[in-house]
Amino acid sequence: MIRKFYISLFLAVAFLMTGTISLTAETPEFPDTPAGKRTREIIQLVEKATNEETGKYITENFTLEFLKFAPLEQHIQVLRETQDTYKEFQLKAIPQSTDSELTALMWSPVTETWFRLNLKVEEKPPHKILSIRMGPGTPLPDKTPAQKMTHQQMAEAIKVYMEKLVEKDIFSGTVLLAKDGEVIFKGAYGPASKRYDIPNRIDTKFNLGSMNKMFTAVAIAQLVEKGKLGYDDLVGKYLDNTWVQKETAEKVKIKHLLTHTSGLGSYFNKKYWDSSRLLFRDLEDYKPLIIDDKPRFEPGTRWSYSNTGMFLLGAVIAKASGMNYFDYIRENIYKPAGMVNSDCYEMDRPVPNLAIGYVKKYTETGSYWRNNIFDHVVKGGPAGGGFSTVEDLLAFARALRSNTLISKESVELVTSPKPELNSSTYGYGFTISEKGDERIVGHSGGFTGIRSTLRIFLKNGYTFAVMSNYTSGMTPVKEKLETLILANIAAPHDDVPTP
Repeated sequence: MIRKFYISLFLAVAFLMTGTISLTAETPEFPDTPAGKRTREIIQLVEKATNEETGKYITENFTLEFLKFAPLEQHIQVLRETQDTYKEFQLKAIPQSTDSELTALMWSPVTETWFRLNLKVEEKPPHKILSIRMGPGTPLPDKTPAQKMTHQQMAEAIKVYMEKLVEKDIFSGTVLLAKDGEVIFKGAYGPASKRYDIPNRIDTKFNLGSMNKMFTAVAIAQLVEKGKLGYDDLVGKYLDNTWVQKETAEKVKIKHLLTHTSGLGSYFNKKYWDSSRLLFRDLEDYKPLIIDDKPRFEPGTRWSYSNTGMFLLGAVIAKASGMNYFDYIRENIYKPAGMVNSDCYEMDRPVPNLAIGYVKKYTETGSYWRNNIFDHVVKGGPAGGGFSTVEDLLAFARALRSNTLISKESVELVTSPKPELNSSTYGYGFTISEKGDERIVGHSGGFTGIRSTLRIFLKNGYTFAVMSNYTSGMTPVKEKLETLILANIAAPHDDVPTP
């Protein structure tokens, strides 16, 4: 919760500022203002302080309102996780600076990624901190001419980078990069089990988090192609009042569920957290968590991420196909795509070669690793929680590109923005990022001890997958790979032929 506060509030600021960055100097320095001084202190705290020192600083220098937002240990958790993810910072630019607010763009030489921090302080002494917002930063323009890399050179660059992260214990998991379906690089790092000292392998199964949403969306597209449902169909055509309220049945359409514009929320609610995980295994088991959810706004008028919406699509698939949801996905997604190590496994049964998720916990007295076994669902479903491997994710990407799963027209439809539904960066179950004339699609997933992503470069043929069993492990690797690929795409094509 608190980590989302630090990050999600920041993202709106980051989005509005994209493209407005300007260097304050060749080597910028924090200004001698209340906000500048506090920002400098936070950076020093993140880089060098102990847990105890961090807790003391937070207690003494955060406003009472900011302190009360979450327990002290959660505040410590966010700042110490930031340290473990980036290790150190170099200030590169100050896009915004007033006496009471400052935005800093920084570079981490360890992870080779950009980081943005926005900090606000009280206008009057002692200028305590009102808020901290942080997340990935927009890179400054690189004036160094890009040079085309061969696949071998790209693989070597990734190998060196990954070894550096593993040495610092920033990453545990698997990485794969391919071009036109052919693997350029793949590697496995860190422990699948810290308890038994079992290393990750390239075919180790990692939790997908929300990445199951892609499979659910493709299944919907298949059923549309077969004439068994339509994107404009109302939810009430398929789900009765044991699933949804009348308002949902009569207003929410399939396309609203696919784009997170239904107005519904998340079944990870208080009722879920107060219940035994063993109660939720089959889709019908989730009805008590979902039935009271109603649209918070007129469907199609706003975008708001909804796990409930995606979960309901699983029930729609079962109704329209006449099959159990899990059986449908196995037979119509995993099997034709050649995904041999993917499924929604039941976590109270032994599953071979499966990674346990880990999160590093920080307290005033020390740090320790904790697994996510008691946090996660017993069995994943339409909205997330299944397992896969980087090789299987590549197989899924290949199947999409080759129209093995759905037609070329349907692939274009699910991977295109839906501005008419106020969904400009999300299609039907796929996130969408436009970088120049390249459209990057896929999905990421995260939970305690989980961070995974699949990124498909539709025009230039690159695909990469990163799966980590560390809470913060995937992010710097994703940023590095995307930067490397985009630089290679932008480089003059006559420098070095890419085999």
